[in-house]
Formats: sequence, structure tokens, C-alpha cells
Amino acid sequence: MLINAVPQRQGATGPRAAELPDGCLALAELAGHVLGRPVHHVRQTREVSEVDRGIASRAVLTGPNRAAQLAALESPGGPVLTIGGDCGTELVPIGVARFRHGPGLGVVWFDAHPDLNTAETSPSGAFHGMVLRSLFGEGDPEFAADPALTPGNVALAGTRVFDPAEQEAVDRGLVVTSVDALEGVEKLYVHVDLDVLDPAEFPGLNYPEPGGWTIPQLVSALDALSGHDVVGAGVTECVGTPREVEVLEPVLAALGRLLDPR
Repeated sequence: MLINAVPQRQGATGPRAAELPDGCLALAELAGHVLGRPVHHVRQTREVSEVDRGIASRAVLTGPNRAAQLAALESPGGPVLTIGGDCGTELVPIGVARFRHGPGLGVVWFDAHPDLNTAETSPSGAFHGMVLRSLFGEGDPEFAADPALTPGNVALAGTRVFDPAEQEAVDRGLVVTSVDALEGVEKLYVHVDLDVLDPAEFPGLNYPEPGGWTIPQLVSALDALSGHDVVGAGVTECVGTPREVEVLEPVLAALGRLLDPR
């Protein structure tokens, strides 16, 4: 198993976005300790760039940050755990997994938000709210995945806040709303945006939403995926301090069981 720390913050535009790199590093250090693996630090600039064609920091996201992530995945030699950073860090590892494993790749998207906007529909211009739509090959061509995820091969979990365009994407079947509804999935990628948790459960959230899960609920849902062949996972949107992230040890351990079942 390879652990990649990707401290990208340019996909987010909220008031705590600048804290994402330090949150990533704190969580990655904990992951290395919990899983007993070295952490590979993928260099990411902390600079931001202007909004361009509806996407904040387009030049950085499509330039040095992406190039460094791609280079880090040239020969992983096994499952990869990506520690972000914002949710935009998932564009590259999921895209690479889709390329390597074919149209049967499925994704379980643990996230308070479906991240199914486009530059035209996003209320903020933040790419972290567009990344899943991009992985389906839709939206801005500089971000649209090719090959793309297969419609219906992504299951939302813990998702509770939808923008109108995102709800329309769900209604037309781009994603499903239950893991049990996934069909024809041969390999699985697991995305965990920590805002799937309730902010009272874990305060180090970049984009907290009330009504979320407890840590034991998330761990139980991850353990329920043990029958699948999980080829990659990502944990994103952490702005917690080293002390705050300690409560996430069970989540990291559960991901380790999926990625390296032994």
C-alpha cells in the first residue's frame, strides 16, 4: 500500500481553505503511524490563482499540482491511499484507477456533498464541488476525465446537501444513492470527505454540515465494503490539528483493512 499526502488547497475557496495543507500533513502522519507505512509527500504549491472560466485557481490546479500527482502515481505497485487536501485531489487517483481497471471501476462517495456541479452551475467556483462530475467526463474539458467513470457506478453515502444541478444529475441516474444499487462493479475506490461526519463528532472540517454521521457509523459503513476488491481510497477536507485528528484512528484503520486485507 502506498500512502500519498497531497496538501492541495486550491480546489477549495472557503474561510478555512488555507488550513487544508496543514490538516493534510497532520492526518497523513497519523495514517502512517496507524497503518505502519511510510508516507510519500507529493509537492503542492500553496499559491492560488485567479478565477478563470468559472473555476478558482484553474492555472494552479491544471499545472504544477496535477503534474506532481500524476508523477506520484506512475508505478504505485499496489493500492493507494491519498490523503488530501481538498476533494479536488481525487481527480487524479480516481482517474488513474479508472484507466487501469476499466469501466467496471466503482466508487463509494462518502461525502456531505455530491460534488456534481460544473463551472456553469457552481455557486462558488470551487473545484472541490465539481470533481465527481468531472470524473464522469462532464463539465470543463480541462478537468473532464477520459476515460470517464461509468454512469451508475458511483454510490453516494452520507450525502445530505444538494445544489439544484447536483440533484438533477442524481435524478438522471449519473450516481446511485445506495451501495446496494451498484451493479457490474469489479473494483472499488473509496472516497471519504470528512464532512460526512457531524461537526460535533469531529471539529476539523473544512466545510461542516449538520446532521452527519458518527465515527463508529462511518467505520461500520467502511467495514461493510470488505467483500469488494478495493484498489484505492482517499480522505479529504481535513483542517484538524495533530491532536484533533487522533479521533480518526478508527477510520484510517478501517481503510487499511480494505486496502490491505491480508
